[in-house]
Amino acid sequence: MKRILATIAVAGGLAAMTAAQAGEIVIGQMTDRTGPTANVGNPLGDGVQDYIDLINSQGGVGGHTIRMLEVDNQYKVPPAVEGYQRFKSEGAVLVGLYGTPITQALTADLQKDMIPATSPGFGTAASADGEAYPYLFPAASSYWSQAGSAVEYAKQQMGGLKGKKIAYLFYDNPAGREGLPVLRKLSELEGFTLNEFPVPAPGIEMDNQARDIARRFRADFVISHLFGRAPSVQINALKRAGFSLDKVVSFVWGASEADVAAAGGFEAAEGYSGIQFAGVGDDFQIRRDIEAMYKAQGKEVRESMASTVFYNRGLLIGALHVEALKHAVAANGGNANVTGTQVRDGFRAVSDFSLGGLMPPLNMGGGDHEGGGWTRVFKVTKTGFAPATDWFKGYRDVVFGMIKEETAKKN
Repeated sequence: MKRILATIAVAGGLAAMTAAQAGEIVIGQMTDRTGPTANVGNPLGDGVQDYIDLINSQGGVGGHTIRMLEVDNQYKVPPAVEGYQRFKSEGAVLVGLYGTPITQALTADLQKDMIPATSPGFGTAASADGEAYPYLFPAASSYWSQAGSAVEYAKQQMGGLKGKKIAYLFYDNPAGREGLPVLRKLSELEGFTLNEFPVPAPGIEMDNQARDIARRFRADFVISHLFGRAPSVQINALKRAGFSLDKVVSFVWGASEADVAAAGGFEAAEGYSGIQFAGVGDDFQIRRDIEAMYKAQGKEVRESMASTVFYNRGLLIGALHVEALKHAVAANGGNANVTGTQVRDGFRAVSDFSLGGLMPPLNMGGGDHEGGGWTRVFKVTKTGFAPATDWFKGYRDVVFGMIKEETAKKN
């Protein structure tokens, strides 16, 4: 057994050396191409790949080509674990994760192997504390921060929270339950009544929950955390129950063009709001640069570019990965053979990075691997998504205080 493990370790080391000697930097990316959240995974994965292709077409990072390995984890832990082992064996110095269950399953391995990974918009909220989770970067608003932002938005919409009733409608899995501690804490602090409405997988029927929210609980506002096919089901179920969509705000995976289309289109979903951690729409220079790349190659742009909510998040992920690699290569004297620890330090060197306004100014140093917990709410109009707020942080002091309390338990 020891000989087998030693052989694997040597093979992994040789793969890393080969990549470095060839002027390549190897990274891994997980997504869901064929599973229950493929409507998210396909445009997001395309956005990551397009950004990496654009950088390579411009000479790579310091003259070094990025080779991105992708695994379709189908939103399942076993293929994700197998994919991670493949990434590691081929010398990957950075991994993009996909899915809260996957992130939780691989966190210990990342720290043991000293390979940094990103989990933008999902995963364990406590990993925003970079001292406790040195190799995991949420790199965008976590579910705890989204919960804080959702309550802040509800407060703005209602002019206060004391005595109000808020329903939390959520997918009953680790991701859906992740935001509950913050919502419960803020309910105590702000004096509103919180009622929880879990939705069993696959989330394609929730008329009972909608009726309970609208008629029994008589909610003043709904905060929802659904994904896959469930967000569109929720929109129609709440409408059938007579609940106004103007009083609903979704976490980040439940408010995309695909969700609106599946609910009957923008007119049908008018008033519905969603939290975002990247810009929505196509009015960004980086998207024009990618379109120009396709044109120069004589190709048509991907259809997934029309899914701007999720595709733009893929651009965010790809851009953060490249920024970390740039810092790591520079710190390594311009050489491609960077280590995972150098890439980790590269993430921590990212400062006021906004990709031309596609994202808020992210700062990954100072122990905050979440980059600040910034969010923005976009509202559905008859013709598309319109910004309902500027970039903001909801209850940041409360949320990060809870994060520190959680990581203190770990230690």
